[in-house]
Amino acid sequence: MPAGAPELSLVICTLNESAAIGGVLDEVRAELAGVDFEILVVDDSADDLTKQAVLAAAGDDPRVQVISRGGPRGLASAAIEGWEAARGRVLGVMDGDGQHDPSLLPRMLGQMRGGADLAVASRFAPDASLGLKGVRRVISNVGTQVVRAVAGAATSDPLAGFFLQTRGVFQAARPKLTGVGFKILVDILLAGPRGLRVAEVATSLRVRQGGESKLDLRVMIELLAQLTERRTGGLLKARFLMFAGVGASGLAVHAAALALAGQAVSLTAAQGVAILSAMIWNYCFNNLLTFRDMRLSGGAFWRGLAAFVVACSFGAMVSETVAVALQALGVQWLAAGLAGAGVGALFNYIGASRVAWSLPALGGALRPAPLHREPAPIRLPHS
Repeated sequence: MPAGAPELSLVICTLNESAAIGGVLDEVRAELAGVDFEILVVDDSADDLTKQAVLAAAGDDPRVQVISRGGPRGLASAAIEGWEAARGRVLGVMDGDGQHDPSLLPRMLGQMRGGADLAVASRFAPDASLGLKGVRRVISNVGTQVVRAVAGAATSDPLAGFFLQTRGVFQAARPKLTGVGFKILVDILLAGPRGLRVAEVATSLRVRQGGESKLDLRVMIELLAQLTERRTGGLLKARFLMFAGVGASGLAVHAAALALAGQAVSLTAAQGVAILSAMIWNYCFNNLLTFRDMRLSGGAFWRGLAAFVVACSFGAMVSETVAVALQALGVQWLAAGLAGAGVGALFNYIGASRVAWSLPALGGALRPAPLHREPAPIRLPHS
């Protein structure tokens, strides 16, 4: 930790929140009066509107920094990237949309000073209110119960997005963090040391002042994949599980397209239409789900589609070759086919990850959400 490090480094994650971030910064700085702190705004917006709002609100305050990442990459990886750039002894995270209440920061920091390893603003603590409605409320409730049942989480709100932790907790958890999705506290709890001293303050989500909700069905899917990765000791990676799930849904698309096209053209032509339809389906939904933290758009979307089709064409040949070879060796046909499908899916994942979404080679391709910094934190000039 650098000499003269602040007591608190607070990471604020933003995505198209230019309307809210100025007010959030003003509230945070007012609540932390008398505290040695720094604020790192990690911005995933595709434009500079949020960054410019930060610059305008911060003025000449050197305690405020911006990390611009140039497009959606996910809240979990944003928090990790911010903490890696931070200098503080205590590391925190909150959203930049105004839903988290900065007035809780002094109490949470007091809990950390009192010896807590984690201080969580919990929506399920006594006197708290979830502050969600409809589908979002159901998703949050179900997700919380699943995490608490599977992971034995030491907090009443393992899906909380507003918490503080010691630098030691983050450093212990960092090698095992997946960086997948939007629920970084779950990752910390699953990857960090056991027996953490967890303190809580009751909170209720406030009305969002800008941006869009990050809590949707995709978050639940990411969460289930993340929990499966942990329960299998990392053997089944979260991102690969989502890729395989999308591929399984593509089988239904293949069958439907084959049935429809088969009424108008030959079986060979219908099979070609079905294969291409399934590939397009798989690509689009992988772009929305599996790789949404590096989602392709514009011209990159179409280049990625072409690369995905090529990669999966090779994967299909690998699958067929493995199945035929195993059957020739005396393996029962169904087992041979399933083995071929499994190898083909792995080949598709590695190939598509590298050529369509530009993930690294085998080792990196199987590790979700590689962190990538651009540019380094910008320190605002002090006049």
